[in-house]
Amino acid sequence: MRCVIARYPFELTKEGVLASMEGVTPEFVTGESVTIGRRRYPVKQVGQVITRQDRRDFTSGEIVRAMTRLGFTCHAQPEAAPADAPTPFQNASALLGGTATTEM
Repeated sequence: MRCVIARYPFELTKEGVLASMEGVTPEFVTGESVTIGRRRYPVKQVGQVITRQDRRDFTSGEIVRAMTRLGFTCHAQPEAAPADAPTPFQNASALLGGTATTEM
């Protein structure tokens, strides 16, 4: 499939994207993401790998459109933590035996 990312034409295939992302460890997802294989990658990371361009040169929307056209599943936001999940402060407090305070 031919697509334009950051004003440059690319000929992308699903197999090519799978091969490019093989062995790449996913970064922490904070925004839009795409599922490739069994892993969920930030779209900017995928764009950087498949285009070999700096992440500032393209938008996440360009990558989302290309990945969707190739048949990959894209996600708008990361999955939210459960409502009853402890906050980092609560975790630290529990590790310190409940002695953590908010005063500095």
